[in-house]
Amino acid sequence: MSVLPLVFTSGWASGINAYAVVLLLGIFGATGVADDVPEALQRPDVLIAAGVLFLIEAVADKIPYVDSAWDSVHTVVRPLAGAVVAALLAGQNGSLPELAAGAIGGTTALLSHLVKAGTRMAVNTSPEPVSNIAISVAEDLGVAGLITFAIFNPVAAAVIAGTLLVLGIVTVVFLVSRIRRFLRRRAERRAQKRLATAGGGAPPPPTGG
Repeated sequence: MSVLPLVFTSGWASGINAYAVVLLLGIFGATGVADDVPEALQRPDVLIAAGVLFLIEAVADKIPYVDSAWDSVHTVVRPLAGAVVAALLAGQNGSLPELAAGAIGGTTALLSHLVKAGTRMAVNTSPEPVSNIAISVAEDLGVAGLITFAIFNPVAAAVIAGTLLVLGIVTVVFLVSRIRRFLRRRAERRAQKRLATAGGGAPPPPTGG
């Protein structure tokens, strides 16, 4: 059976939470739930590292502005993780060239990461923690549910992942004005901090908008 649907789904999920993908696939492989999980993802050191980083992300991802800073750092990490996981899955299965799988997984991860980061920027134009927490929990549950579903029904999971990716892109397009407002506010805060540091005083409160 082709590994392509699982590659696509794991790429989408990696763009949302790469550490959860590595952790879940590794646990499924180590416990015998899934037979096609590469040995590299089942190693204890990989599982421990993924678990620790997942816990850190679980906290950072729910704090306004911190979540966007975390996303910025992971603009390279998530697509790279998506590409590596995809290549490992393809190498284990043998039905898809590893280079092609890596390209699919990495590109899909990049797209879903950009959707996630753009959505968070829009949410942070109204920086109250409830929205951030709700979206983060929904993302975590979505990744866990879809990766689990993909183990047993990869084609259906890939269809769901593709639908979510398209809907996410459309949503971000509609949120462009709010994303620009977030970026403008962040630039204003940085400028105010630089002025305060140069003047030796406290930074003035950010302007509304």
